[in-house]
Order: sequence, then structure tokens, then C-alpha cells
Amino acid sequence: MKNIVIYLWCLCSAAQAIQVKDLKCESQSNPTGITSVRPSFSWTFVGNDISQEQGGFRIMMATSIEKLKYPDIWDTGPTSKSETGPYQYLGEPLKSGQKVYWRVTVWGNNRGVRHSEPAWFEMGDIVNPEKNFEPPVFEQEDGVVKINLNPKDEGRIFEGIGGVSAGASTDLLYDYKDPYRDHILDVLFKPKFGAGFQHLKVELGGGENSTCGSEPSHAITRDELKNPVSRGYEFWFMRAAKDRNPNMILEYLPWSFPGYLKPNIYTKESAEYFVTFLDVAKRDWDLDIDWVAAAENENYTDRDWLVNEVRPMLDARGYENVKIQGPDDNSGDWQIFEELEKDPEFDKVIEAVGYHYVTGREFTEDMVDGRGRPTTAKAKASGTPLWASEDWSWTGKDWGGAGALNLARIYNKFYIRDKITKTLIWAPIGSIYKSVTWDKAGAMKANSPWSGYYEVWPTIWATAHTTQFTEANDWQYLDDACGLFDASTYKGSCVTMKDKNSSDWSMIICTEEPEIIEVAIEKGLSNGLVYVWKSSEKDQFIQLEGIKPKKGVFRIKLDPKCIYSLTTTTGQQKGQYSIPEETPFPFPYKEDYEDRKVGDLPKYHSDQTGSFEIVQKEDGTNCLKQINPEQGYDWMRVYRRSNIKPNTLVGDVTWTNFTCSVDVFIEGGNVELGGRVQGSYLKGYRFMLEKNGNWTLVFDKQTLGKGSIENFDLNIWHNLKLTFKNKEIEAFVDGHVITTVSHDKKSGYVMLGSSYDGNLFDNLEVTP
Repeated sequence: MKNIVIYLWCLCSAAQAIQVKDLKCESQSNPTGITSVRPSFSWTFVGNDISQEQGGFRIMMATSIEKLKYPDIWDTGPTSKSETGPYQYLGEPLKSGQKVYWRVTVWGNNRGVRHSEPAWFEMGDIVNPEKNFEPPVFEQEDGVVKINLNPKDEGRIFEGIGGVSAGASTDLLYDYKDPYRDHILDVLFKPKFGAGFQHLKVELGGGENSTCGSEPSHAITRDELKNPVSRGYEFWFMRAAKDRNPNMILEYLPWSFPGYLKPNIYTKESAEYFVTFLDVAKRDWDLDIDWVAAAENENYTDRDWLVNEVRPMLDARGYENVKIQGPDDNSGDWQIFEELEKDPEFDKVIEAVGYHYVTGREFTEDMVDGRGRPTTAKAKASGTPLWASEDWSWTGKDWGGAGALNLARIYNKFYIRDKITKTLIWAPIGSIYKSVTWDKAGAMKANSPWSGYYEVWPTIWATAHTTQFTEANDWQYLDDACGLFDASTYKGSCVTMKDKNSSDWSMIICTEEPEIIEVAIEKGLSNGLVYVWKSSEKDQFIQLEGIKPKKGVFRIKLDPKCIYSLTTTTGQQKGQYSIPEETPFPFPYKEDYEDRKVGDLPKYHSDQTGSFEIVQKEDGTNCLKQINPEQGYDWMRVYRRSNIKPNTLVGDVTWTNFTCSVDVFIEGGNVELGGRVQGSYLKGYRFMLEKNGNWTLVFDKQTLGKGSIENFDLNIWHNLKLTFKNKEIEAFVDGHVITTVSHDKKSGYVMLGSSYDGNLFDNLEVTP
């Protein structure tokens, strides 16, 4: 008993080792009478043997302790910085006498997290208070909203609505066959047909898990950096988007990096890694990419690297027209403008500034009124294009809540409040196996390539209310015709844009309450028939009867909780195709990897970590190979645990009683065959065989059996097999029973796993 107590005490001590304490505002603990408009904050980090240094932090400030969960005053978001202050407040202006509660969350440099106890400070009398932003609100007369359209009105240039294909979110779409794959791509990208996304940002794959899986790198070794390889589906996806819309804006951003770029990803070599992605796009796909987000996703960027390495290398290699967007972070309140203001060279290199989750992460119908991360006055005054470079991240199936109506409101809000002219959502499509991380995210769903089935969700049409009535870079906002119906909420709003090259105009309206609006059209803008399109929870993207203005004026009654587009343009449609019935994953299932070319992805496999691709064996037939030679530079390495090893899923999450087998050749390390695996983190039954003949059967982190095979021949192919019958599990090697165990009855996918070695797999079978 004494030993147990000591052991538990040790565990508790280890868990308590990382600390964050001594929270200070203006070098004081819980002070009153703070008069600095933008006070500074600091704290003390105490590490442990595992994480001796701070790897990141997040500051949250709110009007009450309860609201610190979703801060309503300021939220830096997670940063990857080791500094413990002083860190200056960059939120909206504080008020005299205001009491603010705050806390800090820290991460160790080798994981481990700790939340501070709440602290507080109280403002004194501010001598020169800053004015808070107040959104424009339309005038009303006798309950009628008055909106005036003036062609001389000034506003920013609209830069488009787009999607972010990253984190393996487009994985299974690649496996669809035509015509269904073509149909899905039309819904996503064909102008005036479906969502009509105008900008596509893709992941620059690094071979490590980047949310819902891993995407392969174009240069997994230094040798490949000299002759990069087209891998994965993102090049194909960009080409498909560009084929449908020649004006498609293309961009790329990395999450993880191959191991040879460790430990410092901001070097001349990593700049070359970025630039060679452009080489592959041009050489193999005839693609000219417009933007590079030269950063690491949500982990800021490096000023000297951009100024001294990336921009010069882009120019030297003939990519003078490729622009740099940054920092693509999810922290701060547009804090990069504090640096750009003092650094002309840096300012010249950054041609657009993008931040993630400007909405915040509340994911309710009230998120549109949440504080999020609003742009600062300094950001707006800079004249630099401002982007919400990844936002929303929800299921497009919903109309209410955080769904389609909410997203349309956010599109409007970003310009009205933030002067943001481009919004990119993650993800344009959810093509992810069920139960894998974020499997419900996306504007539409396509995760049944074996049947051709897909779902077009309301969010597609909420997006179409902007994209089918405007064109990126050719339309301009009319600021006096952009505003709210009620100062207390962004749920009811209108933005108006005009075509720079004609007299056409479009209004995108979201309602919360019933509204009557009267629109006056001044000379210079089209006074012809106004076409009306409407979406409600019941029906999306329906064309209503048009309106003919009289003497340049018209009125329209609007229903509550709807989206409207009023326009003088034509050609819009609610594009649709016949969709086949959904069927389960084929069972029994066999895969010999012969139906795709060498270098391609295997059909229906979903890499969760590492990279698996088709290679040719000595006998001229195909097999599957894990190609990553070492663990890469893992995205979010500070904040979350990594997957254990390279692995790929295939099958159906509901499979319970079945037999799975695969032939393996162990080049080095070990291989695995798994069954009843639930998702991204290898939670399931896994039979591992090492090159020396040692074997282990595990469930999650629990070892169910282990041993060694005598006289194991390491130079030949072997067959691994697992059988699952209720609670009974048997493991075989080359037809011989290795172990039989009784454990829980589970369900899940088949999994192939490997150490970071070039191990081979072939003749996968799943049978009753």
C-alpha cells in the first residue's frame, strides 16, 4: 500500500510540475488605477524535466471569470512563443473604471499544458481614451430601412470567397470516379453553378498528421529537393479548380515539414523547399500559383527569412509575380502590423495579411456576434489587403447554429466590421472517413467514392449568394451601402458591391427579423430589372420574381432568418446533378494495388501519418510502400500529441467480425496490421511484427501479448492475418497462429502501419 501511495504521489508531482504563476499587469499583481491605454502583461513559467522551456502561450481577457472560456475583451489565441512578457494589449480600447479578468495558458516546449489562476486589473481614469469601433447602421424611416447606392461611393476591392484544402480534408474525393467526381468539382468551382469558390488554398504536404490525416511532400529528402515529385491530390485539385474557373486564385501553405528540414524550418533550404512546390505545379500541371503563405500554419512566420531568403529566391527563380501572404496565424489581434509599421522592408514583402478564426471558435449561432479577433484600426489604416485566411470550420449540413446562415452573416460581417475583403473557409469539402478527426467539417460531403454518393449542403448555397453575384478583384464594395439593420447584432446586415467595369451591382443581405428595405439607385448604376434570389432553412437558392425600380427606387419585404441576393447580373443557377444511392464500403474487399500507376496514392486508403504510395516490385507487379525515411517536423508539436508512427486506414468504421490479412516485406524497423481501429490515433487492435521476428499485439496502449518467432527469415515476404469474432482475436504469421486473446468487442477500420522505413505491403484482403 505504501508503494502505491508513493507511486501516485510521483504521478501527481509530475502532473503538477509545469506551472504558470505571478501574473502581472504593468509589473503589478491585480492592480487598480491602470491608466495606460495599452497595458503590458507578464508571468512566470516554471518547467519540468520534460519541458524546461515555455513552448507557447495564450492570454485571455473577459468581463467576468465565467466568460474567460470565450473571451469577450481580448484573446491572443495560442502562440508559439517562449517569451513570458512583457506582452502589450492589442485589443479594442479599454474604458476608464473597467475591471478586466485575465488568465494565461502555457504549453511546455515538449508538450504539457497548464492554466493559470484568474487574475484581474482595474482601469483608472484614461486621459486620452481611444474611440471604440461602431459599426455602420442603416437609417430607418417608419420601419423602412433606407439604402442608397452611389457609384462614386468608395470601398475596398472584393478579393473573393475561397476554401482551404488541407489536413487531408479532400482525401477521398480523389478516389471518386467520373462522372460523379466531375459533378462534385462543378458544384465547388464552376462559376454561377454551385459554391463558385474563387480562391483555393492547399496544403504544402509534409508527411505528418495535419488534422484529419497526413498529406505527402513533394520533396521528402534532400535528394528530392533537387528533383521534386508530384504527389498526393492537391496539385490535381488545383488543376481541376482552374479548369472550371480560369480566374481561380491559387495559394499554398505548409503544416508539417520533412525531417531533413529540422530543427529550424526558417532557412535557405526551407525557402528552396517552398519554391520547388511552384516548380512542380508549373512543370507537371501547368499551374501558375498566385500566392504563397510563407509561414507554418498557425505558428506565425519569420521576418528575416521572408525578407532575406523567400522573396529573393522567388524572384531569382522567375516567380516575381507570386505574392507573399502572412502570417496565417490564429493568434494576436493582427499583431503583425506592429512590426510592419516599424519595418519598411518587411512591409514591402507582405502583400496581404491573413489571420485565422477572426470569428472566434464558439460554433453557435451567436458566434457572429462574438468578439473573435477583430482587425485593428492600424490594420485598416495600412491599406494592406486583409484576409480571414482560414475560418468557420463547421458542418455545412446545418442551416441554423454555426451553419449556413451564420456563415453568410460572417461573410458580411468581415467587411462591415473588419474591412476584410477575402474569406477562406475550412473546408470546401469534407472527404474524410467517418470517426476521423473533424469528419463532419466542410461545405459539402463526399466520403463514399465506392458508391459515387455525395451531399450538397446548405452552406454551398449560402456561399453562392456572394460568389455567383460578384467576381474577385473586379468588384468593389460601396461602403455607404454596407451596414447593419440593428446596432446590437451582426445577424441582420447588407453589403453592396459594384462591377468596376460596368454599371452592374449586387447586394447580399442576411436577416434576423422581418425587414422592409427601400433602395435608391443613383445615376451611373444600372436601373434595370433587379433579380432576387433567396435562401431559407426550407429552400436554398431560389429565384423569386424580379423587381423593376421606379425612378431609381424600389422596395422589398424580407423574411426573417434568410439570405437574399439582389442583383442586376444574370446567369446564376442552382446547379445540380443526379446523385447515386449511398452504399457501404465493399465487403469482402481485396486490394493488389495494380489499378493505379507507380507513384500514385492507393485507392480508398487514408494516410493518418506518414506517406504511403504505389511502387513496383522486382517482379514488375505493384505494391504499397511507406516512403517517409524519418519523422518530420510535426505541426502543432507543442500543443498536441503526435501519432505514434506512419499508418493508413481503409474500410468501414462499423466492421466488427472479420478477417484481414496482408503480405509484408520488412525493409527495416517494424510493420503493423490493425483492425477495429477507430480513427486518427491508432486506437484499435494492432499486430506488430519487427524485422528480427519479435511480435506484439496491443489495444491502444495496452499490450495483449508479445513474443518472438524462431528462425524468422527477414529476407522474404510474410503474411500477417488478424481474425475478429466477437471478443476473440487471433493473430497469424504465414498461416500459423501466433496468439489468441479475448478482449472487448469493438468495431473499426483496417489499418496498415510502419516504422519510418521503406516497408512494403501487398495483397490486402478483408473477408467475413
